[in-house]
Amino acid sequence: MRFAVSLLMFICVASLIGTVLQQNQPASNYVDQFGPFWFELFDKFSIWHIYNSWWFLIIMAFLVVSTSICLIRNAPKMMRDARSFREYVRASSLRSFHHRVEATVDATPEQSLARMQQWLGSQGYKYKVRHEGDGMMLAAKKGSANRLGYIFAHAAIVIICIGGLLDSELPVRLQVWLADKQPITENMLISEVPESGLLSARNPSFRANMLVPEGASSSSGIISVGEGVLVQPLPFTLKLDRFLIDYYSTGMPSSFKSDVEITDPQTGESFTQTIEVNEPLRYKGVTVYQSSFDDGGSTLEVVGYPLAGPNTTPFEINTGVGKDARIEPLNGQHEAVQVEFTELRVINVENMADGTEPQPKAMIEHVAAVTGSATGAKNENLVNVGPSVQYRIVGSDGQAHEYTNYMLPIVLDGSPVFLAGVRESAAQPYRYIRIPADANHSVVEFMTLRAALEDPVLVSQAAARFAQKNASGELQTPLLEKAAEGALLTFYKAGFDGIIGKVPEQDREKVLGFAVPMIQLTLTELRDIVRERSGLAPVEHTGLAGQQADQWIQLSLLALANLPDYPSPVFMTIKGFDHVQASVFQVARSPGKNTVYLGCLFLVIGVFSMFYIRDRRVWIWIKSRDGGSELLAAMTSQRRTLDFNHEFDRFKEAFTRLTT
Repeated sequence: MRFAVSLLMFICVASLIGTVLQQNQPASNYVDQFGPFWFELFDKFSIWHIYNSWWFLIIMAFLVVSTSICLIRNAPKMMRDARSFREYVRASSLRSFHHRVEATVDATPEQSLARMQQWLGSQGYKYKVRHEGDGMMLAAKKGSANRLGYIFAHAAIVIICIGGLLDSELPVRLQVWLADKQPITENMLISEVPESGLLSARNPSFRANMLVPEGASSSSGIISVGEGVLVQPLPFTLKLDRFLIDYYSTGMPSSFKSDVEITDPQTGESFTQTIEVNEPLRYKGVTVYQSSFDDGGSTLEVVGYPLAGPNTTPFEINTGVGKDARIEPLNGQHEAVQVEFTELRVINVENMADGTEPQPKAMIEHVAAVTGSATGAKNENLVNVGPSVQYRIVGSDGQAHEYTNYMLPIVLDGSPVFLAGVRESAAQPYRYIRIPADANHSVVEFMTLRAALEDPVLVSQAAARFAQKNASGELQTPLLEKAAEGALLTFYKAGFDGIIGKVPEQDREKVLGFAVPMIQLTLTELRDIVRERSGLAPVEHTGLAGQQADQWIQLSLLALANLPDYPSPVFMTIKGFDHVQASVFQVARSPGKNTVYLGCLFLVIGVFSMFYIRDRRVWIWIKSRDGGSELLAAMTSQRRTLDFNHEFDRFKEAFTRLTT
């Protein structure tokens, strides 16, 4: 029993973890939440699917075996003891009881026995009489159902654990081990899945996931097994007619639900129902839960701007979320790269009070908001900064980077900028480049300025204009022109590090104090030259317009300084999109549910019986003596509490009254 209690404590702790931590989510969500180190540690204990981990199932099995053995060994003895009156207790042993009372009366033993039987019957005691020589032993008991409490409580543990095992992955794993089912590790259509990857439609127990875009239908779920998946056919077809979602002011979903149509393939009958969180659909023994939501394959119109070479012509890509696109080399400036578009976020509500860049939240935080664990307080500084697209680029060396770009300019520190974020892995925050928006709220002018830096002729003209305006004499002009041209080209190729890389540390601040204003003014001249060649009006350099022009150049300077650390050969942003939502359902057949309910009922009965039904026993030895009778009574209970002492006092008082 001590072993079983220890196992039960392990199960309680594991169940607590499984309740607090959302189960069966993508690994990337847990990496975002805990970081790579803790993810690796927790992953060894499989806490992401703790109820189906090998050690949890083993503990459950041991607990079932241990408690079952305890029941088999002790239940028959308990039942025999509950039915027994123990009338063969020796009269002499009653004197050793702590709670006892004696009396001598003038009534005959038969009269005394009748009086005692009448009182015990009125108090709810059952009794039995044993005659021995010239004496009689009256044995009575009350509350024998207390023994059933132990049996029901321990049987409840066994029944609940069996119900848990029935609803675990054990039935699926047994099919993998014994029925030669092979998890699928390759991408393929469900219609192409071989028989070894399909589970039986009569599978007694399963818990699968199903992603259904709006307007689409599905009749099968996906069960993750190890590194692959198995397909679980369903006894009906589910079509998602409409997905509805509401948001808090924080941008977190307040609720989401799905309007679905269920069709029975055998009868052809169909009906509609709305599935919400905590309001599942139940049909043909299968329960469909609203689990979360995802992108259902939104179409994207993406515009790409080269970040290398003198080419300024943007290119367009018509693609979708979950699809790949190949970017061919542009003017031979880079190798072909593969782009995988992973997510479209239509709403991005961020706190813009401190002017910091936003960090996209993981899907697990969105779902947690609906369950009440991430709603957050209202904040007047929260702003919807518009749609964003996330994508991955894998280089020829196999190195992958994740990017997130926003469709609309965001006002940071008083200036509208386009944010281009990049990170190496999901465990890291995005680091951003702020690309200043032009008068048309686009990045075209910045991209044109960047391309102009690839043209030595334009850079030389800009440096010459700078030197003519800032040189103190004709002799200084060529020197200043050469310095400005060299500083600008070095800055464009390597950023500020290229300028101070070979400068002693104590002189770097002085060099930057001279070089940065020179580069900024030269960039201003280069911008004017580019606008003149494009037929645009010159930039006003006085008054408020001049301040805005200077601010735009400063932001461009910082963006160009960060470009060497931006590993993508192109900058991509959304031109348009057609958003398609998808519902993520969890479909389950759980025959163990009713078994667990039965176990819970047994547990309530057992606990109630153990705590509120007290087993009490009374023995009264009646012996003839000198024309009267001598009585010796004793009372006992399993738990000698204060209530028992009061009850014995009442028995003693009644015994005294009956023998007077």
